[in-house]
Amino acid sequence: MTVEGFAPAKINLALHVTGRRDDGYHLLDSLVVFGKQTDKITICAAETLSLQVTGPFAKGVPTDGDNLVVKAAELLRRKRRIIAGASIFLEKNLPHGGGIGGGSSDAATALRLLAEFWKVEPLRTTEALTLGADLPVCMHAPEPCFMRGVGEIVELAPTLPEFWLVLVNPGVPVPTRTVFELHDKLYDFSPLGLEPLPDLNDVEKMETWLLGQRNDLTKVASEYALAPMISTVLQAIREQMKSTCADMSGSGSTCWGYFKTDDAAHSAAATIAEQNPDWWVQTTRIGG
Repeated sequence: MTVEGFAPAKINLALHVTGRRDDGYHLLDSLVVFGKQTDKITICAAETLSLQVTGPFAKGVPTDGDNLVVKAAELLRRKRRIIAGASIFLEKNLPHGGGIGGGSSDAATALRLLAEFWKVEPLRTTEALTLGADLPVCMHAPEPCFMRGVGEIVELAPTLPEFWLVLVNPGVPVPTRTVFELHDKLYDFSPLGLEPLPDLNDVEKMETWLLGQRNDLTKVASEYALAPMISTVLQAIREQMKSTCADMSGSGSTCWGYFKTDDAAHSAAATIAEQNPDWWVQTTRIGG
């Protein structure tokens, strides 16, 4: 028996860091959508548990217990008392360390596929939270969601209007932990979460709402020598836009730009890719 599935890119359209608990975990308020760009996971029968990684972004991805997919598989085996093994093949098409939840999305997809493969009850989101704050929301992919608390509160967002994003990654990984630690040193927490979503029945209202939100990690990641390239990426995106509706996803370094039509998004992506051939540049449709 072989099962396979796809782990989509997670995109934070807003990410407010509203506080930090006594145990060090940060409180978040985020709107998350999922792009068409994916990693692919295939699972085959085996006596032991193993992971092989291929694909354009395979370099540097661990295949041992440091990989979140392996951690997820071991957690499922432990929680459901599984002794069977599995060969897991991960085709890595998404840049890692890019703020688009590649590892978490891979782990969430692996959990779903392995539960099917081993014929056991899937993990609940509360059980998967120990693997990271992004796991619960990635388990709801591809639906747009609000992610709150330390990641344990996930609510489906209302249907969003049809729009397009241009995703750009300059190939510079940004360590999530480092970004959060630096944020805590430099800034006070703002308790203000996301503004209520209006009746988002058109792209104009969606754009207006997004312009009123923020990613509290963008300035941290792009300045203070962590990844100054992010500022260059955002400038490159905004030069192709009629507005400034662009930001970083998650803790970076992937950035997104908001476009109202397919043609405008593809035209912008083509220009950015031509001017920066070493960057990962993609377009994706959201909502509708």
